[in-house]
Amino acid sequence: MIKKRALVSVSDKTGVIAFAKGLVEQGVEIISTGGTKAALEQAGVSTIGIEEITDFPEMMDGRVKTLHPKIHGGLLGRRDLSHHMEAMEAHGIQPIDFVCVNLYPFKETILKEDVTREEAIENIDIGGPSMLRSAAKNHQFVTVVVDPKDYEQVLLELSENGETTLVTRQKLAAKVFRHTAAYDALIANYLTEAVGEKETETLTLTYELKQELRYGENSHQQAAFYQNALPVSFSIASAKQLHGKELSYNNIKDADAAIRISREFDQPAVVAVKHMNPCGVGVGETINEAYQSAYEADPVSIFGGIIVLNREVDVQTAEKMHKLFLEIIIAPSFSDEAFSVLSSKKNLRLMTLDFSAKDQAIENEFVSVLGGLLVQNQDIVQEQAESWQVVTKRQPTSEELKALEFAWKTVKHVKSNAIVVANSQQTLGIGAGQMNRVGSVQIAINQAGTKVDQAVLASDAFFPMSDSVEYAGKHGIKAIIQPGGSIKDQESIEMADKYGIAMVFTDSRHFRH
Repeated sequence: MIKKRALVSVSDKTGVIAFAKGLVEQGVEIISTGGTKAALEQAGVSTIGIEEITDFPEMMDGRVKTLHPKIHGGLLGRRDLSHHMEAMEAHGIQPIDFVCVNLYPFKETILKEDVTREEAIENIDIGGPSMLRSAAKNHQFVTVVVDPKDYEQVLLELSENGETTLVTRQKLAAKVFRHTAAYDALIANYLTEAVGEKETETLTLTYELKQELRYGENSHQQAAFYQNALPVSFSIASAKQLHGKELSYNNIKDADAAIRISREFDQPAVVAVKHMNPCGVGVGETINEAYQSAYEADPVSIFGGIIVLNREVDVQTAEKMHKLFLEIIIAPSFSDEAFSVLSSKKNLRLMTLDFSAKDQAIENEFVSVLGGLLVQNQDIVQEQAESWQVVTKRQPTSEELKALEFAWKTVKHVKSNAIVVANSQQTLGIGAGQMNRVGSVQIAINQAGTKVDQAVLASDAFFPMSDSVEYAGKHGIKAIIQPGGSIKDQESIEMADKYGIAMVFTDSRHFRH
């Protein structure tokens, strides 16, 4: 009786010796190559070399060793078709019943600093994916394992039944094709970026499961959180959770929004977010001052919010935050005293994030629509106040200009139609997501209340008519920043002049739908 055979050749050798020994205990012969063969034999596992099967030497620095009919015939031959079995017998091909293969570390290679293109190319596996695909295609008869986590299940079924179940083989085959698809996607993206191609005829993306979520936006929706296969340091996906219950779908979206806003500021800054919109943004000489400004911007809406601080959390700031119900606090670090204060709330999520990488997190954005996907680069433009144009009779004061810059950094992160009323230290009122612009103006000014006096106003897009400027002027706004570009710009300019408002055009729109 012909013994069953397993081909074992792995880059990641986690658990492979125990797995191979388990196969041998079940009467399976082991075929192996290179470093895997050496590791197995050193551990006392007898193996058959690939060249003994193929009667052909390994060549071209290992590029050619398993691409041979005696290997792929053994993987692809159907045991239920007589002419397949006759062909195998005629050509001296023995069936291979198990394949345990994982691939050259292409991902790990391209993540290394200063990796050369030549080194990346040499870590593109050819034989491995070919064997995996062959075995997975023939999963009716062949058990194929690409993930060390599956070794235990395969050995359990072998010990109990003498073979694996068809259901298991089907699941393992599906995992193989997911694995090789992700592997090829990384290679395709690396080579595409290397030649600078944009808007390619197909889009290949690969993400890895980071967390299964209890539910999505609502309790009846299934959800999961996937991380970019090439992790981005400055992202909620890379943030390290130190304390509290696990993140929810809505937590992740809100935290992402807050992190994006925090990237705008180099000075100590604090961002509070609710439902994807900032409810308070503050800056200061210290993080404590910045937090106080963010809190006072909207002490009602901050309840149940997500807070991002771009400096270490000190104990004074921690004691202030401890008084509130908050969902998440994200910062570069927490002092020991601050962590002790905040961690007394068992459900409060405390997370750290690498803010030093904030200028490196420039990814494309993907938004799903029914039947498709929208792709754009992030709304990151280097805007300089020197390039802005003052279009009114009155020039903004130096303090107003500081406030305009602060408001302009914030308004780009507010859902359109977006209006931000602010001074140079904090947001005072935010109007978000209204169907008409004057509605957002009214909300923002109403929220600012008496603080609107001497405040400035930012609009993410131009005013289609002068009504918004008129409302702002009547309620004490002293300076406005907006992109300009409306066919009725002149009417808005004249209205600003009527109320003595300084108006600045930036020539950059910041819609956020």
